[in-house]
Amino acid sequence: MMDNVDVLVVGGGIHGVGVAQAAAAAGYTVLLVEERHLAAGTSSRSSKLIHGGLRYLESGQYSLVHESLRERAILLRVAPHLVVRRDFLLPLYHDSRRGPWTMRAGLTLYWLLAGLRPHTGWGSIAKSRWAELDGLSTHELQAVLRYSDACTDDAALTRAVAASARELGAMIFEGTRLHAATKTARGWQVQLQRDNTLSTVTCAVLVNAAGPWVEQVRTRVQPPPPSSPVSLVAGTHIELRGALQHGPYYFEARDGRGIFAIPWHGRTLVGTTERVHVEDPALVAPTTAEIEYLQSEYARRFPTRSTQVESAWAGLRVLPADGAVFHRARETVLVVDEEAHPRWLAIYGGKLTGYRAAAERIVRRLAPSLPARARRADTRTLRLPLDPSGVRLDR
Repeated sequence: MMDNVDVLVVGGGIHGVGVAQAAAAAGYTVLLVEERHLAAGTSSRSSKLIHGGLRYLESGQYSLVHESLRERAILLRVAPHLVVRRDFLLPLYHDSRRGPWTMRAGLTLYWLLAGLRPHTGWGSIAKSRWAELDGLSTHELQAVLRYSDACTDDAALTRAVAASARELGAMIFEGTRLHAATKTARGWQVQLQRDNTLSTVTCAVLVNAAGPWVEQVRTRVQPPPPSSPVSLVAGTHIELRGALQHGPYYFEARDGRGIFAIPWHGRTLVGTTERVHVEDPALVAPTTAEIEYLQSEYARRFPTRSTQVESAWAGLRVLPADGAVFHRARETVLVVDEEAHPRWLAIYGGKLTGYRAAAERIVRRLAPSLPARARRADTRTLRLPLDPSGVRLDR
């Protein structure tokens, strides 16, 4: 481990490894530390989607959707072994809150924000084919729309980005905890804990990418840096016996929420729920009520398919503290200690799809506090290596 680096990143989720990759690509010396292992938290417990966020159009988050669709296109190019385009199916019923004309208008806007690129449009599934759709209920079914998005293995993508960062010269240490950090005239003096042994590293800038643990890490820093009011929002997913042959499907629950049903490694992944979590992030787990809710909503639309739960898990998102949980903004919030020459930057929130764009923004934001370096690569075109564990997605 080097005694001095330009950038020290805390957190081995997708945003942490994304910052490590972007900073190393920009030529900086980088150290990332992760207390457990890569993708140990939210970055292995997402809905496995690389998408623009169709539902965010309803709340007017157009810039977020546009950026996400651009990033989707980039990831399809640089990680075709891990990010795969899929045809999503959107069944609309008489009791759906959003009718066919509303959804067609939304999908047209979604296509426009994607730049009207080939393979990014939408269409309809003919009524004569509805019987082929995995036992989808046709009772009061009005239309089945089709649109394009993408899926990934979130943990494998995180490991692949970390491998890319290493190829660019970044050092990544798992099982290593930020014990304490003290601000100095030139940056930070940081104590790291590994196997009950403390070591000291200095860095010019410190990036807190700890996800749900972002506030816990902040408490170990002196003087205390600024914060942002957020909530931890838990989302539960269940894996059901049997794989869907089509989809993913995106359907409306009784309460108006959107539910995904996704073919996933021989099973069907169904999610997600949203509830505020106030305990230790490490204690997040599915509740019985959440599991039964997802089973019930899936059975309502796929009445002949198994609802036997093979696995269930929950992840945490960091969202703004105000507003209804389902409608809170998903933009990444960056908090710095100084506007002109930031030495500390904390990441609050963010989407899996937008990790690369957020990382590049972060590196640009920190540039005034970093030495001049020669750029090594451009993450917009840098192909990600194979996941070190060998995971890849079938097309």
